[in-house]
Amino acid sequence: MSTLLDSAFAEPAPSPLLLLGQGRDLASERGVECTGELPAASDPDLVERARAARAALGSRAFVLGHHYQRDEVIDFADVTGDSFKLAREAAARPEAEFILFCGVHFMAESADILTSDAQQVVLPDLAAGCSMADMAAINQVEDAWEVLQDAGIADVTLPVTYMNSTAAIKAFTGRHGGTICTSSNAEVALRWAFDKLDAAGGSLPSKVLFMPDQHLGRNTALLKLGMSPADCVVFDPRKPNGGLTDAELRDARMILWRGHCSVHGRFSERNVTDIRAAVPGVNVLVHPECKNEVVEAADYVGSTEYIIKMLDAAEPGSSWAIGTELNLVRRVARAHPDKQVHYLDSTVCFCSTMNRIDLPHLVWAMESLVAGRTVNRIVVDADDAHWARVALDQMLALPGL
Repeated sequence: MSTLLDSAFAEPAPSPLLLLGQGRDLASERGVECTGELPAASDPDLVERARAARAALGSRAFVLGHHYQRDEVIDFADVTGDSFKLAREAAARPEAEFILFCGVHFMAESADILTSDAQQVVLPDLAAGCSMADMAAINQVEDAWEVLQDAGIADVTLPVTYMNSTAAIKAFTGRHGGTICTSSNAEVALRWAFDKLDAAGGSLPSKVLFMPDQHLGRNTALLKLGMSPADCVVFDPRKPNGGLTDAELRDARMILWRGHCSVHGRFSERNVTDIRAAVPGVNVLVHPECKNEVVEAADYVGSTEYIIKMLDAAEPGSSWAIGTELNLVRRVARAHPDKQVHYLDSTVCFCSTMNRIDLPHLVWAMESLVAGRTVNRIVVDADDAHWARVALDQMLALPGL
C-alpha cells in the first residue's frame, strides 16, 4: 500500500483505509490518467524563465488558469476559475493583446468568440483537448437533428448545450434558437428552454436536446426539475436513430447526448460508501458531471466554484470527500489545513488533457510572444463564431448571470 501524497490529505487515525490512493488503472479511458504519480516538480531554471517572460510581456498579456491546472501553471495565472468565468475575464480585458488560456481547446475557443478581433488567444499546447467535448462532433449532431426531424419532434425541441463543447456545437445551438449553460446555471437554462417551447404550443411534449454531458442533463432534470428517469432517453450517435424508437423520442422530455466527463465518470457509489465507512460524519461533495447514483448518494452537489465556496465556509475540523479533478482537490486541501479533505476515488486521477498545459509549454508560448511570434493561436471560423456568440449571449441574458 502506497503512502499518502500530501500532508493535507492526512488519513484520520485509526482507519487503515487508504483514502487517497496511487494505484495504476489500466482500464482508464482517454482523457483521464491514473499513473500513480503526481506531476514532476518544475526545473527551477524554467521557473525563472517563466518569470522573466511574464515580466517582459507585462500588460500586453493576460494569463488565465483553469482550476484543474497544475500548480506550477496556476502560479503564473492572473485569474483562476472555471471555463466560463475565465472566458468572461478575457472579454473584460480589451487592453490585453494576448490571452494565454491555460485550459483546454473548447475554453480557448470561447475566449476567442468573446474577445475582440484585435486580441489573440493562445493555447500553450494544441493537444490539450477535452474528451467530453470530443464526444459530440458537429456531423453527428447534425445527423441527430435530422433524426428528430424525421420523428416529427424537431419543432418542439430546443438544444441546450453545456459550456464544455466545441465552437461548432455552440454555433449549432445558436442557429436552432437554443442556449449554452454552465454547471451552475443548467437548471435556469432548462427552465428557460421548456418555458419557451411551452409558450409556443405544440401537440407533443416539449423537449430539450442536452449536449454533450448526459450526467449533468439527467441530474438537473431529476433533482431540479422534478422529472422522472422515464422522461429521459440517451441518444447514442453511433447507433441508427440514436438507438431509440420514434415513440421513445416523442415521449421523452430530455434527450441526453451520450457523452460524459472521463474524470467525473470514474466516481462510483462504492466510493461514497467506502469513504463514509472510513470517515464517520464526512461530507461528500461532488460535481454534477458525476453519475446520478453518485450525486444521489452525496451530501452536496455543485460546480467547481461551488466546491471552493463550500470549503471556504465549512466549519474548522469538518471532514470532506470531494469528487472532482485531483489538482483542484489538492489545492483546496492545502488552502484549508484546519479541515480534513479527501479525494473521493481510491486512485489518483488527473485530467490528462488538461495537464498537457505544463510549464515548458507555457514558457515556450510566452517566450515566443516576447520574441514577436504568436504560436498556437486559436481562431474560430467567423460564421461559427457569430452563431456561437448568439447562443452565449442567450445564456448571458438568463437570470442569475
